[in-house]
Amino acid sequence: MSFRSDNRKSKTCTEPCRSIQNRKWVEIVAAVIAFAVCGAVAQAQQPTKVPRIGYLTASSLSANPTRVAAFRQVLRELGYIEGQNIVIEWRSSEGKGDRLPALAAELARLKVNVIVTSGPTATRSAKEATVTIPIVMAQDNDPVGNGFVASLARPGGNITGLSTLAPEMSGKQLELLKEIIARLSRVAVFETSTTPGNAQVLRETELAAAALGVQLQRLDVLGPDDIETAFRAASTGRADALLMLTSPIFVLQRTQIASLTVKSRLPAIYDRREFVDDGGLMSYGTNFAELSRRTANYVDKILKGAKPADLPVEQPKKFEFIVNLKAAKQIGLTIPANVLARADRVIR
Repeated sequence: MSFRSDNRKSKTCTEPCRSIQNRKWVEIVAAVIAFAVCGAVAQAQQPTKVPRIGYLTASSLSANPTRVAAFRQVLRELGYIEGQNIVIEWRSSEGKGDRLPALAAELARLKVNVIVTSGPTATRSAKEATVTIPIVMAQDNDPVGNGFVASLARPGGNITGLSTLAPEMSGKQLELLKEIIARLSRVAVFETSTTPGNAQVLRETELAAAALGVQLQRLDVLGPDDIETAFRAASTGRADALLMLTSPIFVLQRTQIASLTVKSRLPAIYDRREFVDDGGLMSYGTNFAELSRRTANYVDKILKGAKPADLPVEQPKKFEFIVNLKAAKQIGLTIPANVLARADRVIR
């Protein structure tokens, strides 16, 4: 029996074989590219999360149109267009402070990126509603005393923003009243005792009154129904003028207050220009529209990753004095030329 060994050599790939292999590689590469493209398209089609701002105020939004407009304007200048790449959840208690906690809790449930508060009452409600969502104070008359921040330079926690801490401002207001009423001896002070920071402002007011030889008549206004009662008490007490301290009640009822000052023929000075725009005699205080503009810058920084604890609380940079000569004429008062010369704006 003979044996034959198999000495066959392995065959090399022919041209048709190479063609088939090339086609397979092309198909694989094409599949990989298609998969990558589809993934990129799917990722691009996923909706971008639009930041949401919560805006919480005790006053109605219509009561502060200048401030709201200033806030919106700066947001637009920074590239935020409401309804397009930013959503603002507006919440107002319409002067009913007891509604603020529920509104603040609602904003917290919505998980907004930042909450803007228009005053200390709103800030307290927001503080109680969340310890994680950043809170920007558009204004506060005593952020440290109210327990919102550890210090102005190092706020700590989740709250920062703008302070209107200038208790000596009420002393300047009394001085202006003294300049336009030579025989000023008694001033009725309209206050809302539940307003945070009220006690410190009153202490400064009393010190200024003692230096000017003026007696103060404190009248606590806790609701709109107390306003007419306070005016009657001021007239009965023979007040020569009125000093209106900060209160959301006064802001909401400023048209009524202006009307009652004319009826009572009592000169009055306020802490913000809105009162004068609506018929009041004169105001000296912080430029609140400017505060609203600066508030928008805080929001921008936080949306870009800044932490409230690292953003110092800013203090007022600009005060303004406004006089309404129409209101002066209605109560038979002449404003001295030297006082008018210092006014930032005169309404004729």
